[in-house]
Amino acid sequence: MFKKTIFLSCFLFIQLASSQKAADWVEINKVNSEIQLDIRYATTNNFLGQAVYEKPRCFVRYAVAVKLDSIQNELETIKLGLKIFDGYRPLSVQKKMWQILPDSRYVANPANGSRHNRGAAVDVSLVDSSGNELNMPTDFDDFSRRAHQDYYDLPAEVLQNRWILKTLMTQYGFTSIRTEWWHYDLKGWQQFPVTDQSFSEIATP
Repeated sequence: MFKKTIFLSCFLFIQLASSQKAADWVEINKVNSEIQLDIRYATTNNFLGQAVYEKPRCFVRYAVAVKLDSIQNELETIKLGLKIFDGYRPLSVQKKMWQILPDSRYVANPANGSRHNRGAAVDVSLVDSSGNELNMPTDFDDFSRRAHQDYYDLPAEVLQNRWILKTLMTQYGFTSIRTEWWHYDLKGWQQFPVTDQSFSEIATP
C-alpha cells in the first residue's frame, strides 16, 4: 500500500510538472516547502533601508523552480539546504535601487533590466539541517571586495561553503557573477521578458 501511494504521488507530480511551461510563474515554497525564505526587500534589513516588497514572497519562472527543487533535494543528502534572499523583482523596484546605488557592478541598470526582473535570477545561501545559515564571506547585499567570488582571504570553512553553493548551482545550470557570492542566473535567462508586475498580480492560486 505504501509503495502504491508513493507511485500515485509521483505520477500526480509528473502530471502537474508536464502541464507547466518554462516561463510560467511559480512561488518557490509551493514547489519545495523545505527551501527557506529570508526575503530582505520585504523588510528594512537591506541596502535601501526600506521595505519595497508588499509581502515576503519569492516568485520565479518554472524553469528556475525546477532547478532549485533539485538542488534542495541534493543538499538534503548532506544535511544542508537553500535559503533565498530574493527571486523575481519588479522593474519599478529595480529603478529605486538604481537611484540609490547607480553602480552596475552591484545593481543592474533598469534601462536594460535585471535578470531578477525576468524571474530568472536568485540570491541564495546555505543553511544546516536546523535552519541555521552557514558562514559565508559576507552578509547579503555587502558591496565590498570581500563579497566577490574571486576573494580568497577567508577562513577555510567559508571558502568551502561558498564552493559547495557555487558547485551545485553551476551543476544545475546557473551562472554566478564576479561581485556577489549569493547571486545566480539561470542559463537562458534571455528567453524571459523584463516584467514590472507586482507580486499580487502574478500570484499563483
